[in-house]
Amino acid sequence: MFSFREAWTVAPGGLCRTLHSVARRRPLRVPAMPVPAPLSLSFGRAPWWLSATRRSISCKMSENGVASRRGKVLTLDTMNPRIKRVEYAVRGPIVQRAVQIEKELKEGAKKPFTEVIKANIGDAHAMGQQPITFFRQVMALCAYPELLNSSQFPEDAKNRAKTILQSCGGGSIGAYSASQGIEYVRQDVARYIEKRDNGIPSNPDNIYLSTGASDAIVTTLKLLMCGEGMSRTGVMIPIPQYPLYSAALAELGAVQVDYYLNEERCWSLDVSELRRSLEAARKHCNPRVLCIINPGNPTGQVQSRECIEEVIRFAAQERLFLMADEVYQDNVYADGCQFHSFKKVLFEMGPQYSDTLELVSYHSTSKCYMGECGFRGGYMEVINMDAEVKAQLTKLVSVRLCPPVPGQVMMDLVANTPQPGDPSHSTFIKEKSATLNTLAERARLTEEILNTVPGIQCNPVQGAMYSFPRITIPERAVQKAKEKGQAPDMFYCMNLLEETGICVVPGSGFGQKEGTYHFRMTILPPTEKLKILLNKLKEFHLRFTQQYS
Repeated sequence: MFSFREAWTVAPGGLCRTLHSVARRRPLRVPAMPVPAPLSLSFGRAPWWLSATRRSISCKMSENGVASRRGKVLTLDTMNPRIKRVEYAVRGPIVQRAVQIEKELKEGAKKPFTEVIKANIGDAHAMGQQPITFFRQVMALCAYPELLNSSQFPEDAKNRAKTILQSCGGGSIGAYSASQGIEYVRQDVARYIEKRDNGIPSNPDNIYLSTGASDAIVTTLKLLMCGEGMSRTGVMIPIPQYPLYSAALAELGAVQVDYYLNEERCWSLDVSELRRSLEAARKHCNPRVLCIINPGNPTGQVQSRECIEEVIRFAAQERLFLMADEVYQDNVYADGCQFHSFKKVLFEMGPQYSDTLELVSYHSTSKCYMGECGFRGGYMEVINMDAEVKAQLTKLVSVRLCPPVPGQVMMDLVANTPQPGDPSHSTFIKEKSATLNTLAERARLTEEILNTVPGIQCNPVQGAMYSFPRITIPERAVQKAKEKGQAPDMFYCMNLLEETGICVVPGSGFGQKEGTYHFRMTILPPTEKLKILLNKLKEFHLRFTQQYS
């Protein structure tokens, strides 16, 4: 064996290896003699030879591919590069700064305003919209069945809760459901679609309940992704678009294929633009999917029946898979506008189209008059999907076990509302009508006030919950934004937030034509607060324009 002295006097570069070798064979024994100061074994600084040993062992571990204890396995350099390309403007830097400002205000910071008004996201209840009484009554009864013995709830609410609970495992909404969703709820959703579409049949087996519409949209896109290089799937999305689409496509590695809505014609959809976009995309990918948002987000337009027919013909001719995002279908305000579902129009166009065109449409509990975002309820209906692919879809959703059961309950209540003669019917109709009428008034108010501001142009808010006004930004402000490394409309919106407390989202987060600038704001704030918001925005724009002119 090596003695301690022999180990210590090994040539430089071999010391730590020798000690390491000795240690593996037999514990190193220190001689029972006074230890020289350099070899002190006190609990203070480690001896030089021990530090050298540790460094050498660390180097040896690195050489052998073993990570240092101090290094992270997951870093920006080693994480999924697709995730780094994901952007979601609705909750991006502007909103993060708004949250910081709220904290600063609570801590007593002095600002030119006393509160942050978040007009960045379509979260109705967060902006003060009241829930529908019947919906919350049934939810309460389902969550705590002991309340079924209470006299404070109407009988139709109790009966609905009992029926829903009977369809749940163990009579509890705390149990898992079938992966596709509770069968009773899917049957109610199918009947809702049939009624909405003037009797066109809907099969519950084609209904998939989901965690809001967003989850269903991403699930559909997952099925459609394939190919490499020139054969990689291309997905046509409207510009401006809801950032869910661009974010999902970035994450999935698909090719985003932009088609532009016509701002001069109230954000209408022109099939000639679809064709231009498709032909350009075929030079570098395989466009297979066409996404439509109707009513529009962020643009608020409502498509005419004639437009929908043209889109269906185009999709059929070009063999495109059609995705119809229809979550704002009750939010239609403008005179002469009406919601037409893509499924209804498809079937009314006859078997030439209805027997072949592949269509998935989406709805949610989060928008319309409900605004129940937090419950995360939604559904998709698949039409003409290949049977084997549909089996794969069912397998895919089963991986997540099931959508949230409270969200499924909320979706059932939206699909099967109180009927005439029911104790809750009159209250339900009153609350629903009041909510939609108020939104219509706010849509009109937003358009009117914004269009009084020089340098702001706002199209009519025909539907949905947003306006997407175009803004003129002076050249000096554009240059200032470039110096800061910001998009000009981001610079504008950030200044708006810092000076007024108003939080809106820059149009660059949704996409827009080169050289144009916009922002998206919701019409959800209470009417009096909305007036304050719009007037403060007007004053800011005039001040901003003068400052940078």
